[in-house]
Amino acid sequence: MGGNARKRKCEDGSETARSQATINLDDQPTKCPAGVKASKATSAKKPIEDKEAAAKFQAMCSIKEKDIALKEKDLALQEKVSKMSLLDSLISKQEPFSEKEEALKAKLLTEMLDN
Repeated sequence: MGGNARKRKCEDGSETARSQATINLDDQPTKCPAGVKASKATSAKKPIEDKEAAAKFQAMCSIKEKDIALKEKDLALQEKVSKMSLLDSLISKQEPFSEKEEALKAKLLTEMLDN
């Protein structure tokens, strides 16, 4: 069953009764003039240009981009501070380190020195 099997055909096989636009005058259906549907469809697709609204939207987008950039910088800074405090706590520890703690300390030290 293809897509054509679902379409209902009129008796003459041209179009369905619903797809034919009609104008009811005294309950006698008549077809719209040729091209009316096409002109309505093209006029509905035209974007409404409002330059002031577009400028406001553009300004809002640029503010949002700046906000996202600041949040990313803040998140990176918070992550760096968190790693520094973890490294500080590992360095100040008096007890012997486990293998995991030693590996973490070495990793954090290399990250801090590389930056």
